[in-house]
Amino acid sequence: MGSNSIRVCAVAAVFGAALLHASDLSKAEDLYKHTDFDGSLALLEKHSGDHCTNFLVARDYYMLGDFKKAADYLQMAVSQQPGNSEYMDWLGRALGKRAESSNPLMAPGLAGKARDAFEKSVELNPKNLDALSDMFDYYLEAPGFLGGGFDKALAIAERTAKLDPAQGYFEKAKLAQKRKEFQSAEDQLRQAINLGPHQVGHLLALGRFLANQGRNKESDAVFLEAQAKHPNAPQVLFAWASVLVKQKRDLPQAKTMLEKYMQASLTPDDPPKHEARRLLREVGGA
Repeated sequence: MGSNSIRVCAVAAVFGAALLHASDLSKAEDLYKHTDFDGSLALLEKHSGDHCTNFLVARDYYMLGDFKKAADYLQMAVSQQPGNSEYMDWLGRALGKRAESSNPLMAPGLAGKARDAFEKSVELNPKNLDALSDMFDYYLEAPGFLGGGFDKALAIAERTAKLDPAQGYFEKAKLAQKRKEFQSAEDQLRQAINLGPHQVGHLLALGRFLANQGRNKESDAVFLEAQAKHPNAPQVLFAWASVLVKQKRDLPQAKTMLEKYMQASLTPDDPPKHEARRLLREVGGA
């Protein structure tokens, strides 16, 4: 949740009698940040559905994988705050997830609604980098009949580059990979790393890319670099372990990494623990 939205909701909770009490909102938000989504929901159940409450409930359900409920609560939050770009972006995410798991008859309609939500989010706030990133991914992955297209994705990447050059290169790297322009993809990833040296995600993306190219020694070196530069970032453990499991090599090392990941303090931006459990089962872990 963006800091502006948190401040707005906190002020609303203090001065609006019908809104969530400030201390409960703060506690529920903290539980969410520490990935205790069930605990956050339990704290919110007794409160009325103002837009702040609906938005947090929606994110809890989203992280728990209940995308139908997430979308329902986001629809309510959007109807209460139609000019909120962040709410609209999250609505697009929930609808997109529903489209991925829906039957072939419902999926196109849900995908179209997700696209509309992303486009509206960017229209409401052209500097919303999260919304631009989600819009880019939609255009990159969706077929043309659902409004996707590489040219559209490139246009969004160019817009992103003006706000965040490193992220712009990162998105162009993803586009180059889809086009099977692998040297260009590697060059763009390295540019992203040079411009955003503190962004661990770009290093991890390079490590995965090199592994997919069969360049395992170079991939491991990149993961080691990421681990040295970001020793407290649990996503490094997950990303490296997932590569090792996929390639069926150094499985004892992958198991150790995944066990450490399961004990780490995670945030909603980290891969969920159920994904780590799935990988652990593949290597004979508990």
